[in-house]
Amino acid sequence: MPSASVDWPSVAAAGFPFPGDVAVRRLADELSAMLVSPDPAVRDDHAYTALARWTRDGHLDEVLADIGDTSARRFTHPDIQARSFAALVLARVLERVSAVPPAVPEKTADRWYDAFAAWFPAEVDTRGWDDTLGWLHAVAHGADAAAAFAAVLPRHGGALLDLCARRMTADATRHRYVQLEDARLARAITATLFAPGLSVDEATRWLDTVARAFAGAEPGPVPPWAFNTFATLQSLHLHVTQGLAGRGTPPHAKAVASRVAAILRGPFPWLL
Repeated sequence: MPSASVDWPSVAAAGFPFPGDVAVRRLADELSAMLVSPDPAVRDDHAYTALARWTRDGHLDEVLADIGDTSARRFTHPDIQARSFAALVLARVLERVSAVPPAVPEKTADRWYDAFAAWFPAEVDTRGWDDTLGWLHAVAHGADAAAAFAAVLPRHGGALLDLCARRMTADATRHRYVQLEDARLARAITATLFAPGLSVDEATRWLDTVARAFAGAEPGPVPPWAFNTFATLQSLHLHVTQGLAGRGTPPHAKAVASRVAAILRGPFPWLL
């Protein structure tokens, strides 16, 4: 990493004013290097917070595609914090793309989607928090990216729903959701259900993946993936029936809620 051109602690203390005297590309390079740091103060408190605000405000528009490309490449990075924050940064980039289309070509967003789709259901380190690394939150960050992709590439709506299903049922995970990952997934699924043109079949078909995961289940201790799936389905039922602030309930909400309830009657046979 080149020597810093920004006094980041001072910028943070001042509320992240944009340093207009520094070239935007130099800023992007510094932020990119900081976003893989194992130090949560450098990565999260400084780099991510600055990037999120300055992306939202349009200060980084000229390097938006480069930031997205770097994030997409990092889904194969050896360090979990780099992979996880790649998803979170990509979510912010996609939100800017959605706000000022066409900020990047659709084929570029499709390339990012392919990298994300290969990573999200396959990530095995699903810790929300680490006492040394700080927030990791691969599931929550990935969920945010999925919702952002649904807004920019709505034709992938059905595939995004299936990605979320495969994420929650991934049996290689060793960690239960304890940092509201289930709510972030439920929010992403509900947001994706707003994708224009999504049929009732597409809105519910992804739940076949969940049903298959439980096929042949036997009594015994609940493995982490099953716990995570139950928690996500319960949260999803609440989200689709209550709706999202500012958006209401998605199309086919009743059909989705009914299918979710049917699956939950397996572990919860006392439900009506």
